[in-house]
Amino acid sequence: MPLSLRLPPDVEDRLNKLSAATGRTKTFYATEAIREYLDDLEDLYLAEQRLTALRAGRTKAISLEALERQLGLAD
Repeated sequence: MPLSLRLPPDVEDRLNKLSAATGRTKTFYATEAIREYLDDLEDLYLAEQRLTALRAGRTKAISLEALERQLGLAD
């Protein structure tokens, strides 16, 4: 489904300049920015879920050194 949005004039101006300078479309840059932001949000939500589980005692932490030993990576 198509998405339309209104950008503040300063953002629109920057996007227009970038698009003109690089030969890429504004849609390309908007899509890339949204993808990057979604990746960051997904990482944040996963980290929050893990922290909640840790604090609730549903999971436990392991030190990097212990993990390296388990995986046979310790020096």
